[in-house]
Parts: sequence; structure tokens; C-alpha cells
Amino acid sequence: MSEALASVDEIRTRLASIRQRIDSVADGRQVTLVAVTKTWPIEIVERAMAAGLTDCGENYAQDLAAKAKTLRDADRPSPRWHFIGGLQRNKVKLLAASVDLWHTVDRPVLIDQIAVRSPGASILVQVNTTNEEQKFGCSPSDVGLMVEQAQRAGLDVQGLMTLGPTGGVDPGPSFAQLAGLAQRYQLRELSMGMTNDFERAVSEGSTMVRIGSALFGSRPR
Repeated sequence: MSEALASVDEIRTRLASIRQRIDSVADGRQVTLVAVTKTWPIEIVERAMAAGLTDCGENYAQDLAAKAKTLRDADRPSPRWHFIGGLQRNKVKLLAASVDLWHTVDRPVLIDQIAVRSPGASILVQVNTTNEEQKFGCSPSDVGLMVEQAQRAGLDVQGLMTLGPTGGVDPGPSFAQLAGLAQRYQLRELSMGMTNDFERAVSEGSTMVRIGSALFGSRPR
């Protein structure tokens, strides 16, 4: 598998192109690029960091915990880890020592578990702005309650996260709705936008985009 990995130079070139595209619609705002290393081996994380990336996102709890441990045990530099996948209550303990920002907090039981396992942790509340049943996220009408509960529990609610619609639907209204919610609750971070829609997300106010295939190519099976 290692022979198929993008080189540091390839990642650096792709990163420069993505940054240029972000800057063209960001209106001077700083936008964090989270490199999605889902299903890739630890080598791609190290190459991403060598290319200038500082933030990596994982969808699976076991993979994030294992990669973080490998780097710690080898005393090698680690990225800022983002957990961006569907979060199960029983995986919070496994992740607590490694996650720097939890993107997918979408129900009260997760707030309670994170507050116990990682007091003061930085989180984003995931919101289902597309009303698609297969997507995680709390209802837009529940955002205020989620933010209030998390803050009472001592968590640092940095902002909101959403996934754009599937099936070629214009993601603009979904992203605009999330931006409006963040403004209403005075939250600074908006995690929205992936490889296929990050420019539209940034134009609607995203401060954090999650990019995988545009950096690394097609994921290994």
C-alpha cells in the first residue's frame, strides 16, 4: 500500500492549489484545513505534516486512537487531531486522550460522556441542516439546548458542524443555515465543506473544511 501513497511533494502541490481556491472565496478570512486521513496508514499523516498540514481528521475511533498512540510511543510529532465521524457513547473513553476537537457531538449523552472523560474539551455541535434521515446531527431547533448543556458541563463549545446534502443538491442553503445558527449563538467556528463543496462552504462562512481525496487521492479499500 505504501507505494501508492502520495508523496510529500504531491501533497504540498495539491495543498497549495486548495489553499488558492479557498483564498479566492474567503474574503480575507483564515480557514483551517483538516486533512482527512481516514483509512490511510500512519505514513500519510506524517507526509501530510511534512507538507505543511497541522490538522488531521479521522472518522473511526480505533483508527484515530491507534495512530495517535503510534506517534506518541515513537516520540514523533503529532497533528492536531479532529474526530469527524459518527460518535458512539462507548468510544468516548478510547478517544479522550487523543482528540483535540470533537466535531460530531449531536446528542446530550455525548456531552455527558465527554465532560466526564475529557473535562473542558473543545467541541462542535453537529447539526443536520439537510433533514436527511441517514445523516447524524441534532435538529436546528435543538442547537440552543445543546450549546447550553455543553457549556454548563464545562465544555468549550467552539462552533457548529454540518454535512452538505447528497445527490447533487445545492449545498448553499444548508451552509447558510448553519452560519445563521452560529451567529445567533455567538459561536466562532463553522466546520462545513469537503472535497466536492468546500468552495461553496467557505463562501457561506466556513472557518474549517475537511479535505481528503483532493489531497491524497482515492482512498485505499
